[in-house]
Amino acid sequence: MVVVGRLFRLLLALVLAAVFVVAGLAALYSVRWSRNLPDYRALDSLTLGAVTRVYARDGTTLGTLVPKLGDASVSRTLVQLDEISPYMIAAIVSNEDRRFFEHYGLDPYGIARQFRRLSQKEDLQGGSTLTNQLVKNTLLENYQSARTPERKFKEWLLSVQVERNFTKEEILQDYLNIIYWGDGGPVELYGIYSAAQAYFGKTPKQLTLAESAYLTTLVPGPGKYYPRYAEQRLFMKTLLARMVEDGWVTQAQADAAWAEKLQPRGWKVSYDASGGIKAARLVDRSATYLKAVTSARAPHFMQQVEQELVRRFGRDKVYGSGGLKVYTTLDPQVQSAVENASRTARVPAGTTLAAVVSDPYTGDVLGMVGQKLVGNAPPADWNNAAQGQRQIGSTIKPLLYTTALSTGATQLDRYDDSPISFPCPSCEGGKYEPKDFEGEMTGRTMTLREALDRSLNLPTVRLADKIGLQTFFGKLRELNLPPNDGTGLAAALGAVETTPVKLAAAYAPFVNGGTYRTPRYITRVTGARGELLYDSAGQQNTAHRVWSPQVAWLGLDMIKGVVYDLGTRQGGFSEPARIDGWTVGGKTGTSTGPKDLWFVGVNPYYVGAVWIGRQQGGSMPTNLYSGVWAPPVWHDMMVGALRGKAVRNFAEPPGITYSAHPDRGPYTRVKVALLDPRYSAAADTAVDQDPQTPQYREASLPGAIPDTVLINLDQRTSRIATEFTPPDQIVQRRVPVEQLPAFAPDPNPQPLQEQKPDPAALKSSSGITDGVPNAPKN
Repeated sequence: MVVVGRLFRLLLALVLAAVFVVAGLAALYSVRWSRNLPDYRALDSLTLGAVTRVYARDGTTLGTLVPKLGDASVSRTLVQLDEISPYMIAAIVSNEDRRFFEHYGLDPYGIARQFRRLSQKEDLQGGSTLTNQLVKNTLLENYQSARTPERKFKEWLLSVQVERNFTKEEILQDYLNIIYWGDGGPVELYGIYSAAQAYFGKTPKQLTLAESAYLTTLVPGPGKYYPRYAEQRLFMKTLLARMVEDGWVTQAQADAAWAEKLQPRGWKVSYDASGGIKAARLVDRSATYLKAVTSARAPHFMQQVEQELVRRFGRDKVYGSGGLKVYTTLDPQVQSAVENASRTARVPAGTTLAAVVSDPYTGDVLGMVGQKLVGNAPPADWNNAAQGQRQIGSTIKPLLYTTALSTGATQLDRYDDSPISFPCPSCEGGKYEPKDFEGEMTGRTMTLREALDRSLNLPTVRLADKIGLQTFFGKLRELNLPPNDGTGLAAALGAVETTPVKLAAAYAPFVNGGTYRTPRYITRVTGARGELLYDSAGQQNTAHRVWSPQVAWLGLDMIKGVVYDLGTRQGGFSEPARIDGWTVGGKTGTSTGPKDLWFVGVNPYYVGAVWIGRQQGGSMPTNLYSGVWAPPVWHDMMVGALRGKAVRNFAEPPGITYSAHPDRGPYTRVKVALLDPRYSAAADTAVDQDPQTPQYREASLPGAIPDTVLINLDQRTSRIATEFTPPDQIVQRRVPVEQLPAFAPDPNPQPLQEQKPDPAALKSSSGITDGVPNAPKN
């Protein structure tokens, strides 16, 4: 007996020692784990007052901004509890936390059940309260649901803090706004608003009991939606019975919900009279893609607004403290017009498009699509309108011609449409020989007006050579279209890359009297307390003058001629852009390949650009050119944008005279705008001559030597002269074309200074060389 007593005391001592050790370790880890607890007050950021809301220019809501979790866009349009169906609230509580209104963040029954399952070596499940899940998915999100003692301890401790500081209604509202409901395609579905829209096309308030039960059974594993509707149906039956048991609904309501012929989006289900499934087929796996959960309208425009806000205020301000109200430039009527034109547009197989409409007087972007829209399917994220850098082809020609007019040239100046050759040591054969599209050379002299109407390359290159590339490039930089490094005369034919948004902005000076304005998306931003954070009216004016009003009008007159002088049968390309009752102007563009099809145009209210091409880049069929494809899209979107507008004309400045076009035929009735001699100072662009003017030969002129070219030589080196060659050391020599590479400039000229690119190197680094048969036509 004594031995038994001693053994009992020894065991008791060991048990007490173990208890103290465990308690000590628990206390130690508890102190350590509690030191770095997240601040539970961060849940305040889920309140509706913290949401950044975006509005169109008429004050209607565009949507709320979408944060990202990693690389995934997250749909979190927050709603208040009274904006959610009571059936949805009841179903969530019954399914996820039946004692939600009785506990204080921790459910003793659930915890005991977990310990019992743990002791029996069973999987842990079903022990978390709604408060636990809310904490896990927000404050402890960085743990990525890891099942560790530290994460669970912090979850319990934070749950108690949350329960002490928030009402049950606030906790339930937050939970319903953050819970994950599956993959919505362009976005991840978070929150009841996203789920209701994605699965049933309804608001949370409109959900029926059957729909609420279905959505609730998805919470533990949203992936079950796709392949197993029949199996999911059994979970609904169990939940409805539980809701009756808990007193949320009557048996009659549950029976009616079971008999409801539920059709989750994407499924085609037939039922028998008792609610059993006769057949269930998933007919559209993309059906849960949201047309507009995160932003009800204009997703690509919203991307630009979001980027601008983050750049200006930072992510914490936009997504964290939030509460911002953002007023944008978007015009709902214009946006609808652009979207409708995109949906109905006829484009070559395998291509997409981008389109934008802006206000030429303010720079405001009024409507935008970055992809070809197909029905109500959401577009891909990539925004070709603002992100896609594409070669602009002949849409650059009006900018060149207007630059020439600003130096004193006129529309009636005549240039040859005949072969021409430039020395180019880096080009194949040592020369650059542009050609008209598909070799359609007229072989005659014509006015600049006709050369632009027909979009001919040979007169265009001669004009660029005449005014000098530096003069032209200077204007391109003023229009925010800087040429690519190393680009030579091919830039005059479109060897420049930019976006539709920027190209439309470059055409705006034709309408507004010669002033360039940076594209704008946001007009005003206010904070959570209504304080003004940004107002475009109070910002420094970004406008600057590119051309005088008179020169801008001359350029406008030329692009109006492009649309109206020649019909399609007469060799024009822009007839489809004409709008009954309105005067418009514009220009097509087709890059080599062809890879890109463009139309950029103006009317008295708007400027707009349309681009068509392959998303991944690359050539389309060789028989395509822009006039067939892009102008009709521009026409359709402008017709919608102008609907209801009072018809008006462009505002003509003083100092303009008109003259009949000297040529007959289609030009018999054409009047050409000219600068009044009394306003000659309006042509105020100084010609900035290139350091070495490219020499060329007229291959079609009588007496021309076909196999030689005239060059400037540095007598000291017997090589092509550079900017370092003293004028008295330059001599002209005619040399055989095939020997031209031997005369390349000295790579180490004296004095040793920073060497500029040799302007004789005229090959385009971007690949547009009109020496090929399919050079840009329009």
